[in-house]
Amino acid sequence: MCGVAGTYRWPDGGPLTDRLTKRLAHRGPDGEGRYDHGDVHLGHRRLSIIDLSETGAQPMVSGGLALTYNGELYNAPELRAELMSKGVRFRGTSDTEVLLEAWRRWGVECLPRLRGMFAFGIFDERTGELFLARDQLGIKPLFYVRRGDGIAFSSELKALAGEIGGLHVDEAALVASLLYYWVPDSRCAFREARKLPPGSWLRVRPNGRVDTGRYWILRDVATEARHGPPADLAAVVEDSTRKHLLSDVPVATFLSGGLDSSYLTALASKYSPGISAYTIGFRAEDAKFEAMPDDLRYARIVADRFGVDLHEIEIAPNVQDLLPHLTYHLDEPIGDPAAINSYLICLAARESGVKVMLSGMGADELFAGYRKHLANLIALRYQKMPGAVRTPLESVVDRLPVATSKRGFRSIRFAKRFLSFATLPEETAFRRSYTMYDRDELAGLVAPDLAGAVDDVLTEHADTYHDNLLDDFVNRMCLADARMFLPGLNLTYTDRSTMAASTEVRVPFVDVEVVKAAFSLPGNRKIAGRQGKAALKEAALSILPKEIVYRPKGLFSAPLRAWMSRDLAPLVREVVHDGVLVRSGFLRREALQRLVDEDAAGREDRSKHLWHVLTLEYWYRSATEAGAAERAA
Repeated sequence: MCGVAGTYRWPDGGPLTDRLTKRLAHRGPDGEGRYDHGDVHLGHRRLSIIDLSETGAQPMVSGGLALTYNGELYNAPELRAELMSKGVRFRGTSDTEVLLEAWRRWGVECLPRLRGMFAFGIFDERTGELFLARDQLGIKPLFYVRRGDGIAFSSELKALAGEIGGLHVDEAALVASLLYYWVPDSRCAFREARKLPPGSWLRVRPNGRVDTGRYWILRDVATEARHGPPADLAAVVEDSTRKHLLSDVPVATFLSGGLDSSYLTALASKYSPGISAYTIGFRAEDAKFEAMPDDLRYARIVADRFGVDLHEIEIAPNVQDLLPHLTYHLDEPIGDPAAINSYLICLAARESGVKVMLSGMGADELFAGYRKHLANLIALRYQKMPGAVRTPLESVVDRLPVATSKRGFRSIRFAKRFLSFATLPEETAFRRSYTMYDRDELAGLVAPDLAGAVDDVLTEHADTYHDNLLDDFVNRMCLADARMFLPGLNLTYTDRSTMAASTEVRVPFVDVEVVKAAFSLPGNRKIAGRQGKAALKEAALSILPKEIVYRPKGLFSAPLRAWMSRDLAPLVREVVHDGVLVRSGFLRREALQRLVDEDAAGREDRSKHLWHVLTLEYWYRSATEAGAAERAA
């Protein structure tokens, strides 16, 4: 895992590439490299994982090709063998060299053959062309800015925003972040910057022409898989996990004690006996207030059963200090406190010498494991209930508190959330089941002149959701999650928060073969009765005990309500009364105060809304104070 940066036909491109590369030092503390050829400049920061020698250093230059690459290819051994059979001779054992030689032989056609996570820039000295490419599912990031005939690119947006002047905040993207609590992968927080989409490439020619293309389209892959035979899921997941252990340094795992992390840890221990795992707990008073499940107990069961070296970390963070630190590293405003968990786990692992960890990220999206998936199915039945039953039920739930001064009530929070979308049409209900506001609430929160941006964001969600050829509701939800929720939020915060601790996190469920297997299954094998992830649970029974497979679902999150009512309450008041978002006019003070009052009174759970407002406030402060962005006129 590394950091990549570069410029092509950019004024002062060499010095800019130096500064961009320096900004990425946390992504690659093991080495730094530069390549210069006329007006082409490539930079690289290295986190040494495979081929720790200098033969794996980057940018890698060979036979007229120069490559700066971030990622891992899990089928590199197979590609290496194929290339060697065609006469290619390798100097070292890195997957970087495999990628470079695959590009030399097949060009863009090599991209669909790659199995892994990657983002890279490759320059061909013979043609003068620069190519950028990103992996199929958007695991690894790649941002770029075009100006005239020039282009600058980087693994992280903060590098571009901090080193290139004249970038402006895209307020429509911030509106989207309020709805979702992250910026969708289709948008960028700065108007002049872009994210290279998953499964795509970009080519810049010497004459200034820019071409783009898609080599892998998730919608089409899901459709094709659904029309094929059901996959042997247990075999596919085990194969992916085994391949993700490819490394010349030790690999550890996240272990929450939930199904996904336990399944991967059990499989990993089969191929790496005595593997280390890291788990977290919270202060007892926080966990009690949040009514959180006892994940540590289940993690210990898995560790004992499979001989795993378990490291337990209690999270009692100084969130006021962590909030601006994580906001900086996340690149864009992201309101999921799970980023704190990931960062602190990786920080502890890194201090113990661990560079690589496996995460169960992606299983919930692909196999319908979130509560929202089951809730939307239940909503279809709820809509058939007579109004004489629904109306008094909704009235009672509306009056119930979600918390007292001493504890929160999760079941009431869930009931209120369910009733907020249960009678809506399919796409609207799905959106409301996981986003922060309905249309009127969001429009009432932001400046009046942003009403059009609100409608654009909602239309974009509807267009993406309906852009499918799948015949069952569950798989339509899974496809929408895999296209929006997974790359926009979960993969984004996982990459930024863990790389902030100079740690590579691998996601075996977010794998092209696992994706094909997931969409080969009908929805009724993903949700059976009231069991989400039914097919994955069935596969996991081949190695895990029932106690783990069928335990109540945990949350890889944080005790937000406890933090908001205690640690962060003064900060919330400051942001509402004198925050830059309010003073700039972007957010309306009265609407914010209403959220605070509802949360404080226990009428509604607004903790996630307020947490995201804090992350947005800190991001906006940093963006504007650095002079890299300013409020649109």
